[in-house]
Amino acid sequence: MLRDRWQAAACGQAQVDSGVNQAMPNHAATTRRYALLLLLAYPVLAIAGAVTQRQIFALLALVLLLTVVMLPRLLSHRVLPWLAWLAMLAGIWMLSRHGVADLLLEAVPILINALLACWFGRSLGTAEPLVARFVVAIEGPERLRQPGVLRYARQVTWFWTLLLAAQALLLTFLLLCASHSGLLLRVGVTPPLQVPERWAAAWLHLGCYVLLGVAFGLEYIYRRWRLRHLSHPGLHQMLLQLALHWPQLLRGHRAVAP
Repeated sequence: MLRDRWQAAACGQAQVDSGVNQAMPNHAATTRRYALLLLLAYPVLAIAGAVTQRQIFALLALVLLLTVVMLPRLLSHRVLPWLAWLAMLAGIWMLSRHGVADLLLEAVPILINALLACWFGRSLGTAEPLVARFVVAIEGPERLRQPGVLRYARQVTWFWTLLLAAQALLLTFLLLCASHSGLLLRVGVTPPLQVPERWAAAWLHLGCYVLLGVAFGLEYIYRRWRLRHLSHPGLHQMLLQLALHWPQLLRGHRAVAP
């Protein structure tokens, strides 16, 4: 009888584990779907704030970005993430009282590009350049041993490091030299070159991301030509594998054999 109970309990636990394993991909897919929908509204709110000079749009854009970052924890239905989210909302409101919410929003693209440039650049000093991790995540470690792949992965890592660093500098220049709301004008310094407010806002919150998307697509086309002696996954499959294996990309795992 004890053995029967043990077997029944084990069977029940296996069913629970199976249900949890099935629920996890669904939860991740739901999180990505909500995050994408929220991110689509970000450039609209950011540009509207810059063009209309209404701080409410900048506040909404900041809240939206904060929500996207914390979305996986918020969807876990735990109390602590929601308390942290509310505390950060209070902090954003306090910043708005001092009139710097729009400045904080304009600094977000600079921070994103600078952090990504550091992420790519730091991996160049190791035997595992970041793009090599992408290759392993998408196509497996055997791909790196094929002719020309590892060298190309390091070259593309250099490309993204330089592009992201250059764009971070460009965005900093736009933030400093934008007409009307540029940082230099705010502190009473006349910039040597003033950039029209609408152009600066459009590039800060939309153009810089469009550039990265175009660069990604062009690199994919060039890679298929450069490594044309190899088969390549489709673009949709490649993006899907990157989304599924992003924790591996963040940690690294010595994808390149010593």
